[in-house]
Amino acid sequence: MMTNLSRTVLYVGVTADLQARIAEHSSASNPKSFTAKYRLFYCIYYEMQPSILEAISREKEVKKWGRAKKTALINAINPTWKDLSNEINLW
Repeated sequence: MMTNLSRTVLYVGVTADLQARIAEHSSASNPKSFTAKYRLFYCIYYEMQPSILEAISREKEVKKWGRAKKTALINAINPTWKDLSNEINLW
């Protein structure tokens, strides 16, 4: 999940290359994208799935959730909502 500096907007997405996708969002390479428009440059939550089909299924599930449920999911792993990009870049 990506968010903005004030942590007011959440974006749920799926990718096979998390490092590259975060870099793409952070650089706002597509200025008309949702992530660029709302300046969603901070990765605050991620999950690894065994297959792309399972990842897509999980993405669809989480996207249906309300803000409170998404917040609880983030807080369970990252209660300070720190940007995890540097951690991911060390892989």
